[in-house]
Amino acid sequence: MAQPRISAKLPPDIDPTKAPLAFGRRALPKLNEELESPDLLTQQRALMALCDLVHDPEKVYQAVEIGFLDNLKTLLVHPDSIVRQKTTEVLYLMAMHSVGRQGLIKNEVISALTGLLEDPVDICRKNTHQIFELMTKVPEGAVGVLQAGLIPHLVLKLKTELDDILELILGTLSNCLHVEVSEALATGAVTILKEKLTHPSAAIRSKAAWVLLEISSHPQGKIPVCEDGVIPMLVSLLEDTSPEVQASVTGALMFAVVTPQGRSSAMEAEAIPPLLKLVAEETSKARLNAIKTLTLLGELPEGRETLLDHTDTFQQCLDDPREAVKRAAQIAISVIEWKP
Repeated sequence: MAQPRISAKLPPDIDPTKAPLAFGRRALPKLNEELESPDLLTQQRALMALCDLVHDPEKVYQAVEIGFLDNLKTLLVHPDSIVRQKTTEVLYLMAMHSVGRQGLIKNEVISALTGLLEDPVDICRKNTHQIFELMTKVPEGAVGVLQAGLIPHLVLKLKTELDDILELILGTLSNCLHVEVSEALATGAVTILKEKLTHPSAAIRSKAAWVLLEISSHPQGKIPVCEDGVIPMLVSLLEDTSPEVQASVTGALMFAVVTPQGRSSAMEAEAIPPLLKLVAEETSKARLNAIKTLTLLGELPEGRETLLDHTDTFQQCLDDPREAVKRAAQIAISVIEWKP
């Protein structure tokens, strides 16, 4: 079903061109004072001016030093939706710079944003999730989201959020679950992610598979991935029309089939033929992961028996310009041709 696009366009009665904008080092202190003004229009105009200024990392540094973040945290719960929208936009723009991300972490902005997960205004929620995704690209930010207890909330939001926001949540989860997966598993993340593997959007299918990859890279995550019927679903997506989906799916399978149960499930789902097809495609983004996955399946007697008839497919990979693919193919051949 089609979803409405989230628009950041302001109401017609708000004209940012009328916002007085000062220049030079004195501009930011003045704007900081205006953020504390009891006048709503003054606050809105100050936020709009600030949105223009914080594209510059030097201005971001100054804003953090001056103490803007304390005022911005206060405005996150403002009753006016325009104020909340522009406040989250300012924070998003600041988070695009390293100095801004560090400032947001130091000033505990992540926890302050928690309440906006339920904001009735779509663009406020989208801005919030854009901030989370950017913040979690650095380890300190991912730890900050984990410490704020946001993972269960984000997992459950996968059931209800708009597609634009859903992509952002999946990006945040993949960054965080690289560090820790226990809270996500306790919230039923694997079952919810399995549902997203059939989403009409290729981007969402790919990101859902990537989150499953992160989960299955942890020892405690491999079991639910193998037990919840996820592997047959991943195998079916090996022939997806999107190269990005194929790459994410083969990565998730590669980690899952490390376990005996995962290998057995992959064999039952007849994973070898579509994986061989990906290996044979020289331009496939999934080629490396497919080779590694087949190598693991080749350690099984029935897997080795099947793959012995296809060693020429791996031989062709020895001419791949990528050194990692060549090494993986060499290992695959040695495993498949191994004799007790």
